[in-house]
Amino acid sequence: MMMRRNSFGAPSVRRLLVAMSTVSLAALSPTLVHAQPVQGLYVAGEGGASFNQAQRVRSSPMFPNGRDHYHTGVTGVGSVGYGLGNGFRLEIEGNYRNNQLRKFGTNEFNSSVGGRQQSYGVMANALFDMDIGQPWLFPYFGAGVGYAWQAMNTSVTAPNGVLSQHVGGTYSNLAYQGIFGLAFPVPWVVGLSATAEYRFWTMLGPQSHGATAYGTAGGYDRSKPYGFASGNRDTNTDFNHSLMLGLRYEFNPAPPPPPPAAPEVSVPAPVVARTYLVFFDWDSSALSDRARAIVSQAAQATTHTQVTRIEVNGYTDNSAAQPGARGAKYNMALSVRRATSVRAELVRDGVPGGAISVQGFGDAHQLVVTGPNTREPQNRRVEIILK
Repeated sequence: MMMRRNSFGAPSVRRLLVAMSTVSLAALSPTLVHAQPVQGLYVAGEGGASFNQAQRVRSSPMFPNGRDHYHTGVTGVGSVGYGLGNGFRLEIEGNYRNNQLRKFGTNEFNSSVGGRQQSYGVMANALFDMDIGQPWLFPYFGAGVGYAWQAMNTSVTAPNGVLSQHVGGTYSNLAYQGIFGLAFPVPWVVGLSATAEYRFWTMLGPQSHGATAYGTAGGYDRSKPYGFASGNRDTNTDFNHSLMLGLRYEFNPAPPPPPPAAPEVSVPAPVVARTYLVFFDWDSSALSDRARAIVSQAAQATTHTQVTRIEVNGYTDNSAAQPGARGAKYNMALSVRRATSVRAELVRDGVPGGAISVQGFGDAHQLVVTGPNTREPQNRRVEIILK
């Protein structure tokens, strides 16, 4: 079977994609877009619906002209990539698409059809993630080039001996695609994101497959004596649109941003802030007897001095059972639990709950500066500040 691999296809669409890519890259000014830093290795998988545009059957001396129309099909993509940490990602993907033939459109005769078109390929993609200021949503876009194979196994049958045609074989050529998607980080699984994506995909053509036919329908929409014909059946305008949902997992996700520093509050000269320190055992938010006594002293002080507000700030040391981002996240939650325990004790000692603000700072603002992963008792504390 003879395969033709030339560049005839959709030049206008290709020019449009090139122009869109140029405009998009020009828009990546640091003053306009801030990248969400995907760092290191990641894997992704997606699946969804495949929509083939009608594919025009080219003029042929043996086979009739027309258009192949397809049902909505399925598509799947699996990829392995690497995030550069500045918003850009590079990845390699494998893809698969499957669409059943719905009809062969021609003005010369009515026909029934069967079979399907399948394509699969390997692509190299470059993508850019955008930070739009929302922690739950990160749009991204990109483009890719690669190589693809298209397998046909279809039939077209017209009554009264007009046409009985079978199309088969595999055609291969270069392919390219445009990508736009939305990533939704999953807050309870660090590094995991759900994705929703649109892809425009096509391969260079015309796509040429082997065909055999019996009947009176000939090429260039002309009749001929009933007989047998074989050769290549060429199609073009092979444009595919895919809508997919998927998951992406980063093996080395970027750490969360540090908590904001406590705002500086100017205090009038006559008012003196008083601070009480309550210490905790490692990995604990329970109050000891000594801690309850200190909380009681702070509660009594609120009745003897003019207090406008009470800050209860929780901290941890910089040790963690789990290293990296998971440990930092756990320490942040532990500091909030410690501050909440102290607030509850203040309320039990008669302090109005509405006057108390609670905040956790994790392992930030160490009372005793230490090296990393150090269990320092004085850093495991809650500060009660009367203002």
